[in-house]
Amino acid sequence: MSELQTYFKPEVKSLPFCPGCGHTTNLSHLDKAMKLINADPKRTVIVTDIGCVGLSDQYFDVHAFHGLHGRSITYATGIKLANPELNVIVLMGDGGCGIGGNHIVNAARRNVGITVMVFNNFNFGMTGGEHSVTTPFGGLTATTHSGNIEAPLDIIGLAQVCGAGYAARMTTFDKELPSIMAEAMTYKGFAILDIWEFCTAYYSPRNDMDKQSMIAISETHNLPFGILTNRTDRTEYTVALKNQEAKTLKSAPDLNQRFDQLLDQKIELVLSGGAGQKIKSTAAILGQAAILSGGFASQKDDYPITVKTGYSSAEVIISPENIDYTGMTAPNAALILSIEGYNKEKSKLVAMKAGSVIFMEESLPEFETEATVIRKPFEAIAKKIDRNSVALVGLGALLAKTKWLSRESVESAIGISQKAAYLEMSLKALKAGWELESQA
Repeated sequence: MSELQTYFKPEVKSLPFCPGCGHTTNLSHLDKAMKLINADPKRTVIVTDIGCVGLSDQYFDVHAFHGLHGRSITYATGIKLANPELNVIVLMGDGGCGIGGNHIVNAARRNVGITVMVFNNFNFGMTGGEHSVTTPFGGLTATTHSGNIEAPLDIIGLAQVCGAGYAARMTTFDKELPSIMAEAMTYKGFAILDIWEFCTAYYSPRNDMDKQSMIAISETHNLPFGILTNRTDRTEYTVALKNQEAKTLKSAPDLNQRFDQLLDQKIELVLSGGAGQKIKSTAAILGQAAILSGGFASQKDDYPITVKTGYSSAEVIISPENIDYTGMTAPNAALILSIEGYNKEKSKLVAMKAGSVIFMEESLPEFETEATVIRKPFEAIAKKIDRNSVALVGLGALLAKTKWLSRESVESAIGISQKAAYLEMSLKALKAGWELESQA
């Protein structure tokens, strides 16, 4: 390298590639492109794939990330989502496109605002010159001694049909490549460049590659050069997410505190029953009531892949303090409403310690535990209201006993989460359970 541009590290005197390798030229083009857009090094990230191209990021004075083969686009997507203000550039080879082609598909269809530059030399250069997904028909490689018989992947065509906003195919010889790179890096959406170059160690010697050979490959395989897509009709993914978040927040229920905080300890509750007993929705009501009372809540649901059959369980934590870990092995409270729920959670019930409480449908089996077990006819009471409201009946009884939350906070949570058609029935179920325990 006779002249280094602004974005190479000051100590860099040369690059580690074979003499004549297109990577050296392409990185020089990239450096000029970053200079054209006056890229902020503190807001620029180069993500590299495995392969010869994976050596590139360490030579630039910007942020860098180097990961697994074929996964560079996924890392870049995560970085962009974490900080949409960053200029995220992916450098990968044709080998990575084959190993992680599905990531091109998904980044393109989402229109994630990253720039993917494929240094395409038609083979796996780092591992001995094996054929890749872009090796042309007839191409001679370490694994295709008699000529490649597989159709080469049209990287740009793939990205286009998946909705890529900006797509171009160039060669390392193109004088306008730095300006095309600059245009791609400033594009508001997913941009991909398929840059054809030489592998002077393996592919070029076997196939007598030169600039005219590249032109012939382009014409023979109908893979045209130039800017092939430059759309303005799509919203960049992180912008779309932000817009969606604003809509979600606007329609989200108001869970600001409106009731006194009664809870003075963290409660880990297992709520379990059968499908159709509204286990998950009742667990959500409990969590919302805790939040309405100034507390914190988490919920983890568990159920089989089938619907309307089998068990349904929820692990709910309510706490006056922030919840940092949502797992539990021995909960300090449980509400068990059916044999399916009992069978699913029996190991947790047995492990519960003295001082914890278990509310159960009275017809369920006996078992050994240190916890206090309270059996009630929840099903019989629920049938007088609605047989599917048994979980709310049980919740009412549990809270009437423990005084963790006020009845008003739970009624308010029901009003927030229940449809109008079910509101009266749900309130009746809660009241019935609450009175069942209050009158005991």
